[in-house]
Amino acid sequence: MILKRKETVIEAVMIKDRFLVRAALALTIGLAPLAASAETDDFVNGLVTKIDGSAGKITIKHGPIKKFDMEPMTMVFRAADPVMLKAIKPGDQVRFVPERINGQFTITKIEKAK
Repeated sequence: MILKRKETVIEAVMIKDRFLVRAALALTIGLAPLAASAETDDFVNGLVTKIDGSAGKITIKHGPIKKFDMEPMTMVFRAADPVMLKAIKPGDQVRFVPERINGQFTITKIEKAK
């Protein structure tokens, strides 16, 4: 492209800058599904063996918990919100999100497995 005026150089740079901004935006939007899939990877599968609603605790025989480098085992978790335990009963296959809150393993989300 041959430029005839000084303004044309400025316009060419502005067009290039707009292209780069749009490309960056497209990449960001395109990566959003990857972020969503990362959230689903936080879920762990397990089998509810016991619920102590008054203490807000649930015992789950779970699969590996990668973020804590934990092998499959049975353990007691605290429920972040004890109300969530009302939708679950012993024997249910579940998917849950464990977190470590104030040094305690705590379930922040739980749902029956489909």
